[in-house]
Amino acid sequence: MTPDPDQIESVIRQGVQQKVYPGAEWAIGDADSVQMAGSCGLLDPRDSGHPMTGDTVFDIASLTKIVAVWAVIGRLWDQGRLNLDDPLGTLMPDLAGYQLAQVTTRHLLTHTAGVPPRANLRNLYGTDQDRVRTGVLREPLHRLPGHAVEYTDRAALILGYLAEHLTNTPLDQLARTTIWQPIGMTTTCFGPLSVELIERCAPTEYDEETGRHLKGTPHDFSARLLGGGCGIAGVFSTVADLATFLQHLLNPVDGQGFGAAWVQESLQVHTGDLQPARGLFWHPAPGTDPAASIFVHYGFTGTGMWISPKQGRWAVLLTNKLYYGRDRQPMAEVRNAFRALAFV
Repeated sequence: MTPDPDQIESVIRQGVQQKVYPGAEWAIGDADSVQMAGSCGLLDPRDSGHPMTGDTVFDIASLTKIVAVWAVIGRLWDQGRLNLDDPLGTLMPDLAGYQLAQVTTRHLLTHTAGVPPRANLRNLYGTDQDRVRTGVLREPLHRLPGHAVEYTDRAALILGYLAEHLTNTPLDQLARTTIWQPIGMTTTCFGPLSVELIERCAPTEYDEETGRHLKGTPHDFSARLLGGGCGIAGVFSTVADLATFLQHLLNPVDGQGFGAAWVQESLQVHTGDLQPARGLFWHPAPGTDPAASIFVHYGFTGTGMWISPKQGRWAVLLTNKLYYGRDRQPMAEVRNAFRALAFV
């Protein structure tokens, strides 16, 4: 069945009216094109003259884990430079003697690594970036690898460090040159943003230190601590760029970005009987049967990307819900309703 854009628009507008978020952008498509898209609400409620538009730039928060880390790791896997089941200690010699050495890339991608769930980096390690890296890599495990699924931002942070080690290239440059530029994501970048892009950026949460809503600066404290971006968060993007990314998932182009084998490997359950079920950084969409093969990843700012190779369809929803606060439930209801309409 074909999604009904009027029903989708009604759900998204209701979120604006109920102040779940100031505004939103959404799109649905297949391997070849965007089939339908829409926008509603305001860039900033304090400025009623600027509605959301197709070129609005969003802080995509944890979608960074997909468009940067997952994609880059997939590129290395495609090239045969990374075996998902090799212990990290064989890939990063400076882990010798530390518990993280026994963890594998697959453990990290499925959130079964047993690394500590907490991620308040400044309180734990201070503000020096080298000390943060050393602290994260040497921190004792929280539990044995492979015994439980426990989401933690540290998984993406460690994978970002791994990619940088294997390529001797910073993560932001690696994502830009091997993923975003080759597949045509022209605006996507790590923050802080340029003055030009800030004008188009949707503000997120209120920052007590500056006395204003963050705009063009990552909302995630770890990203700000580490210079504006890391494996955890820090990427800004548009609905058009993420549509391009999702089209590439359904129709990878040889030699550009990551390949079809990586997508197939990732969009299946790797956690066996452990719950909640996980693919490789993607997971089955809440409220769906894993057999339906609708996988999703969310961002804390109110973003989400869904993909279903079985249906040959993808969907993306971008909002700046943090403008109003951190209550997750209203946004969860909007996301679930959007997904149900997008994948009828």
